[in-house]
Order: sequence, then structure tokens, then C-alpha cells
Amino acid sequence: MHETRDAVVTVERTEGPYGEVVLRRRGETYEIIANGTFLMDTSDGRSERLLVDAALGALPPDRRDARVLIGGLGVGFSLVRAAEEPRWGHIAVVEREPAVVRWHREGPLAAYSRRALDDPRVRVVEDDLVAYLRTTADTYDALCLDIDNGPDWTVTENNGSLYSPSGLAACLERLGPGGVLAVWSARPSGAFEAALREAGFAGVRTLEVPVARGVPDVVHIGVKA
Repeated sequence: MHETRDAVVTVERTEGPYGEVVLRRRGETYEIIANGTFLMDTSDGRSERLLVDAALGALPPDRRDARVLIGGLGVGFSLVRAAEEPRWGHIAVVEREPAVVRWHREGPLAAYSRRALDDPRVRVVEDDLVAYLRTTADTYDALCLDIDNGPDWTVTENNGSLYSPSGLAACLERLGPGGVLAVWSARPSGAFEAALREAGFAGVRTLEVPVARGVPDVVHIGVKA
């Protein structure tokens, strides 16, 4: 029996520290599902690349060896984009699901990210992003965060604190002067824009990436004054 072009095949289903994580293949496209919620797939990647490009573009053009933290490994688009840019001198990726890291190191997603993971500038941190931001002493020039479907649509309840006043304060603490916070979202959030301004971020704006159907994906940007 041959698979139909759009047949959905479960590559792996596993219980992680935060619930069920599934890697599926639909034709040539891989999808990651967490606790029944679709997170991302390998079909496009424009908005994930914009996440990194927008953060770099908001930094002073003469800033070299910049340090970027990517929150969420996902299918690897943001990491690969960062590794393509020589201005990033240090690239940290924080991913809390061991299975996702394994799929990239030795599974089907290695085809997308293996070269980037082998880059000596890249460091993978297996930790919960919310906890890491509140406990690490490391500072960065940019935080590129993509762990939910957006500030108004979190994957787990605990993630909601990332977009709260205390979570945004932790982001500010992790950023050096002029540092940039970039947050991916599956839809615009006026409330989150207001929260960024209230937290003390300057230059708050929202960049859109049109999608085939529905509201555009967006990247929310804020700069530490």
C-alpha cells in the first residue's frame, strides 16, 4: 500500500516533562504537536526567520559579536537563520522538550538544522524558557521568543507568566542596553503591545507576515531603552 500525498504519519509520540509531544509527517512536511495543539511545521518558515531578522535589524548596525537567545527550537527555522548571520557571535537556544532536541540531533529534523547545531557559536540549553529567564545571570543583545502560538494563546498555563509584567521585567533584565525583544505570534495582540510599553520597552511595533488563510503571523518588537 502506498501513502497518499497528504497522508498523516505519526513519526513519534512521547510523553515529555510537560505533556505529550508528537512529531508527524504530512507528505514531505513535518509537524510538531504539543498536548494536542499544533505548534509549527516545516512548510514555510518566513515568520520564524523574520523573528531573527527583525531583532538583528533593530540593533545598531555596527554591533558585532552580538549575543542572541532563541526561545524554542521548534523545527529549527529561527536557529538556522541566526547561524547564517555572521553578526551573531553567540547563539543560545533554550528548548524544554528533550524529544525535540533529539529529533534535531539524530532524527528527521536533522536535515533542517544539523549544520546550524554544529556551528561553534551555538549552545543548546535544555530548560524551561520561563524558568531560565528568571534564574540565569547571562545577558543578551536579543531575545527571540517562539514557545507559544502567541501571548494570547499559550501551549501550557505556566507559559502565560512570560507575557506578564514580571515576565517582561525578567526579559528586560536579560537584555543589555539597546537590546531587542522579539516575540512570535500567530495573530496580532494589541494587549501585548500595550504590555510591552507598560513594561518599559521603547520602539514597540508589530511586523506582519501574510498567510494563505486567516490573520497574519506577526512578530512583536520592543527595545530596551
